[in-house]
Amino acid sequence: MAIAKMKKLTLIGLSREKEALIKELMSLGVVQISEQDARLSDESWSNVVRKDDAETASVKWETELERVDNALKLIDRFGDSKKPLISERKAIQTQEFEDALVKEYEIRRDVLKLTRLSRKLAHVLLAENRANIARMSLLPWKEYDIPAEQFATKATRVWQGVVPAGNDSADFLRILADKTQYTDAEVVHTDSEQHYISILFLAEELDAVQAALRDLGFNRIALPMAEGAVGEALAELEQELADIDAQKEDLIGKIRELKDCEPKLKLYHDELVMRRDCAAIRDKFLVTDSTFYLDGWFPRIAEDKLKALLTRYTCHFETADPEQDEQPPVLLLNGKLAEPFEAVTKLYSFPDYWGIDATAFFALPYALFFGMMLSDAAYGLLLMGITYFVKKKFTLEGMMKQLIDMFFFCGVFTLFWGLMFGSFFGDLITVVSSTFFGRTVNFPTLWFNPVEEPMTLLIFSYALGLLHILLAMGLGGYMSIRDGQPLDALFDVGFWYMLIIGLLLFMGAGMVPALPAGAPLFGKWMAIAGTLGIICTAGRHNKGITRITGGFTSLYDITGYLSDVLSYSRLLALGLATGVISSVFNTLGALGGPTLTGVILMIIAFSIGHPYNFAINALGSFVHSCRLQYVEFFGKFYQSGGVGFAPFCENTKYFKIIKEEQ
Repeated sequence: MAIAKMKKLTLIGLSREKEALIKELMSLGVVQISEQDARLSDESWSNVVRKDDAETASVKWETELERVDNALKLIDRFGDSKKPLISERKAIQTQEFEDALVKEYEIRRDVLKLTRLSRKLAHVLLAENRANIARMSLLPWKEYDIPAEQFATKATRVWQGVVPAGNDSADFLRILADKTQYTDAEVVHTDSEQHYISILFLAEELDAVQAALRDLGFNRIALPMAEGAVGEALAELEQELADIDAQKEDLIGKIRELKDCEPKLKLYHDELVMRRDCAAIRDKFLVTDSTFYLDGWFPRIAEDKLKALLTRYTCHFETADPEQDEQPPVLLLNGKLAEPFEAVTKLYSFPDYWGIDATAFFALPYALFFGMMLSDAAYGLLLMGITYFVKKKFTLEGMMKQLIDMFFFCGVFTLFWGLMFGSFFGDLITVVSSTFFGRTVNFPTLWFNPVEEPMTLLIFSYALGLLHILLAMGLGGYMSIRDGQPLDALFDVGFWYMLIIGLLLFMGAGMVPALPAGAPLFGKWMAIAGTLGIICTAGRHNKGITRITGGFTSLYDITGYLSDVLSYSRLLALGLATGVISSVFNTLGALGGPTLTGVILMIIAFSIGHPYNFAINALGSFVHSCRLQYVEFFGKFYQSGGVGFAPFCENTKYFKIIKEEQ
């Protein structure tokens, strides 16, 4: 339930052990290695060390990785296997991974085969594309019988071209005949866009014909044929396309014959990723002729494992806690119930390392608010079912796993509030029973129906919102106490607590009968004490007259707290929206009455309406629950700006390598 404590690692080792140590650090996966640009700008360092040369090796593996990636894409493109809905890494033991790569030369040979097939296929597809373009350009001229050899003779010229279909072709022919002599033109074809026109004229009339055609908007084209008539050229193109299609099918068949090598290609891909990363990480090393230097960050909980690894090498290393002016990377550590909600924190921003991880504090409110906004028992079961299926079907990792787990918990609270508010696909049970069975059966309501008692839900929403805000203020006070400023906690939080709680006690006498008789008087004096405390202390950091007036002006912040509380009315708004939209679709489905047509109409309304309602309101619940955390909650205490912990590790794509000792 906190930000993991980080420690700094400083290490100097022998160059001959560098590659082996890099691989071990990657396998351990607990150290984030730092950039060394700042040290290189220091003259005392730059005179002794230099940056390690990693570019050549990195480019080598990157090039090979690109070839393997293209080979896998080729198999995936023409293979018969279906892509999974969610990509997942397959677990594999280290020994099994290494054994599969023993005959690496065979895998590289398959990559070479696929690369050659890919190039041949690219050439064939290019030829196919050119032939299709030529065919499409000739199709409008398929009835044109003048051979290409006669397009230019000693005395005549034959031009082909187009004019927009909006122009009158008869006018075109008439005007052309009026402006030129010894010219013959015909419309070969017309479609919705253009007129295709052939023009025969004497070579000596070239200038006059060009001038006339320019005025008439004629666009000359060159037919893609060297000899013969258009019909002959089309026949040749059809034969060429048939030959190309046969070549293409032959190449695709050869590609499919290599689909069995896909698993080994994926293994090789991940091996190349690790080789590339091992080469690229050297860019963060400083070296001399015989030694290397690195520093970085690691979680304190991994210190024993890291030391056990480093003691096996001839190196000197030191670990130290971070200084107050340093900003280590942030690793969030939360319990099983709160961890899924880390996704919400990460979508906003990592907390500052010296701040506080709010995940454990807003996890319950988030699920509570989400459930209130969706608030349908059937939708809750549906959300739980979908997420449970995804969890069982796929091996999820990272933020995707956290989001799916989070939505499962949100589904539990949606089910809870659906039972409390008596909603199961809205009022579907009531509508169906009264329409088709002649008797009214109601889904049980454990508390109240928000559609019938919206004010009750509104007041309850405000109460939850106030508690949420008070919790956020309390966390701000805790941070002040933690940082050795207890008076700031009293002045900036304690007095506001007194004012807000005092006002609630004072005004709640008539609304909450259970309050003790002396509560209003106690609340009045508490509010007065809180007000005086704010007036006297809120301007303490100001200078001059504002040191005094600042206390009075800060009382205006009470409107900000009121505005924050009013924001929680969205719990009512979205909760009602879910129920009302459900009821509308149920009512539409019942319009057909207790007939076969009515049953069909109800099925259609249910099949369309409720999936839409579930999807749109689940999205709205997610977004607005996030907003309540980011604006109303985080705004009171949260210090953002941290950088997530990114250790040097096996960042593979297809396989998750499991160490045997685990």
